[in-house]
Amino acid sequence: MIGVVVVALVSYISGAIPFSYIAGKAFGGIDLRDHGSGNLGATNTFRFLGVKIALLVLAADIAKGFLPVFFAPAYSLGHTIPDLWLMYIGGFFAVIGHMFSLFMRFKGGKGIATTAGVFLALAPAAFLGALVVFVVVFGATRIVSVASMVSSIALPVMVYITQRIGWVPGDRSLLILSFAITVVVLVKHHSNIRRLMSGTEPALRRHRPGDYGE
Repeated sequence: MIGVVVVALVSYISGAIPFSYIAGKAFGGIDLRDHGSGNLGATNTFRFLGVKIALLVLAADIAKGFLPVFFAPAYSLGHTIPDLWLMYIGGFFAVIGHMFSLFMRFKGGKGIATTAGVFLALAPAAFLGALVVFVVVFGATRIVSVASMVSSIALPVMVYITQRIGWVPGDRSLLILSFAITVVVLVKHHSNIRRLMSGTEPALRRHRPGDYGE
């Protein structure tokens, strides 16, 4: 039980590190929460700081999901807890940390990049399938939030398919984890859904006056 608590805590704190906030302060002298969508993620970073800084933030956010999962078995502390369970717990709490960061008064990003890191570690084939969906939808719409939500919905489907054909190990718990994370991701996109319905959700580009109804 102590191992589970340690994994959950370490993963949450890792996920909670607000790399986009740090980048905004370090490279632009701004708080990204006060600009554009107000989201602490790579997309809003790109809008105000450019592609190079956004790619750094994207890589860091992916690592926040990948590393807690990868190292989770090391925190079993000698207990007979299955490694996969520790990895699932690590992945879930890393995503929750990113979305509800204690460093940002329990606010944060939408969780897409961190979720990508989690499933890159847990189920690479399912991750690649969801990534293809993201690329196709983004190519058709140029709207990151649409591609993010559709690929999130596709993720449990990809987990199910790749498990059925034997490309991804694990039991039904992995499918449940993917569903749980998808639900939280979709809830976190509530503001994007409202803007999509009102026609004010901008395509991916550097920030312009008038974006987000400003």
